Amino acid sequence: MAHSKSAEKRIRQNAARRLRNRSAKSAQRTSMKKLTAAIEAGDADVANALYRNTQKVLDKNVSKGIMVKGTASRIKSRIATRIKALQATE
Repeated sequence: MAHSKSAEKRIRQNAARRLRNRSAKSAQRTSMKKLTAAIEAGDADVANALYRNTQKVLDKNVSKGIMVKGTASRIKSRIATRIKALQATE
């Protein structure tokens, strides 16, 4: 247990931040799953719309410090490659 008031406050802050981060990560995973499903279904128009939303979610998580910039960039690049391949087949 915490031995000082400042340590108790840090525990409260960490708990609140953990919940916020968990929620943001969950929203990110949900967005990625929807996008992956659209790509696998072969629907390029829906995939493009979901890609814009997913980019927004990833960039927001980077700005909040939940995710590292390079990781988000790598994810976006891989998704863009898949969407481009999907559009080439149509």
